Amino acid sequence: MHPQQKCCCRHEFPKRNGVVVSTQHHRREGAAMLRPALACCKLYISEARNAPALRAIERAAAGLRPAAGLVNAFADDAYNRVGYTLVSPLAGGGGGNSAPPPLHRAAFGVVAAALEAVDFGAHAGAHPRLGVVDHIAFHPLAGAHLDDVAALTRAVAADIGDKLQVPTYLYGAAHRDGRRLASIRRQLGYFTPNSPGEQWRGAPDSSSLPVAPDAGPATPSRSKGVVAIGATAWVDNYNVPVHTADVAAAKRIARAVSERGGGLRSVQAMGLAHGEGVTEVACNLLDPARVGAEQVQERVRQLAAEQGLAVGEGYFTDFSQERTVELYMQSAEADASQQ
Repeated sequence: MHPQQKCCCRHEFPKRNGVVVSTQHHRREGAAMLRPALACCKLYISEARNAPALRAIERAAAGLRPAAGLVNAFADDAYNRVGYTLVSPLAGGGGGNSAPPPLHRAAFGVVAAALEAVDFGAHAGAHPRLGVVDHIAFHPLAGAHLDDVAALTRAVAADIGDKLQVPTYLYGAAHRDGRRLASIRRQLGYFTPNSPGEQWRGAPDSSSLPVAPDAGPATPSRSKGVVAIGATAWVDNYNVPVHTADVAAAKRIARAVSERGGGLRSVQAMGLAHGEGVTEVACNLLDPARVGAEQVQERVRQLAAEQGLAVGEGYFTDFSQERTVELYMQSAEADASQQ
C-alpha cells in the first residue's frame, strides 16, 4: 500500500503494511457455542484526517457496549474515508418493548455524531461520496434472516431522514423493488469527479435531487449531503493497488474486471487515484463464496499486465463474516465477565 495510507483504528487487528485488513487467510471456524441472531452494520464516513472528529464518532460507536460492539475501524487517508463495523443481536432493545434494538440506536448514534463533527462542504478525497455518511450497509450474521435486517434498515433510514433531516435512499432488501446501490449512485452522479486530479471536493452544487429520497427532505444540505442505506447478504470489499499514476488505466481494468463490463460475476469495481503515482481497483465482492479475492487479484494482475503495468497485493477493508462474529462474541464475553 502507498505510504500515505493511514489507519486511525484504536483496536488491535491484523495489519498489512500498517493498515488494518481482514484476509481470507484467517481460519473460518464454525461456532462452537450457541449464539444469538446477530446483525452487522457497516458505516462509511467521509472523513479520515480530522482526529477530533474521528474520536467523537468512535465515542458514539462505543456508547452501547456491550449490547452493540465496534469490531473494526478502517481509515484511508487518500480517500479521506473511514469504515466502521458494528455488531449486535437483533433482539434486546431494552427499556420496554418500544425501544429500538441496540444496533438501531448504535448506528443512529454514529450517524448523528458524524453529521455533527464533519462538514461535507469542506471534504475532499479521491473516493466518491454522497454525503458525510456516504453509505450504510446492514448484513445478517449468525442466525439472522435478511428480512429481519431489512426491517431494521428501514427503521434506521426513517430516523435518519426524519430526525436528522438527511435525504436517505434505500437499496437491496430494504427497498420495495430491491434497487441496487450502484443504480442509486449512477442516478446521483456518484462516479464522476467534480475536481481536477480525479478528486471529489465539497458538496454537490444542485439544490435539488434528481431522484426523490425514500426518507428525509427533498433538498440536501450542503453540510450533510445524502446517505444510501441498504440491507444485503454479506459483501467483501477488496482493493488492488496498481502501480501507475494513470487513473484512466485503472478505470479500464476496473471496467473489465466487473460484471457490468463483462468480467467476473458478482463483482463491482472502480478505478481510483490513491496517492502520488498509485491507483487502485476498488472492488465489491457481492458473492464472495462464489467469486473471491484470489480470483479478483489474478484477473486484475492479468489485465494490468496487458497494459504493461504491475499490481500490488490486494487487501480487505474488513474482516471475514466469520471473524466478525468471533470478534463480537469475544468482546461481549469479556464485557460480561467484567460486570
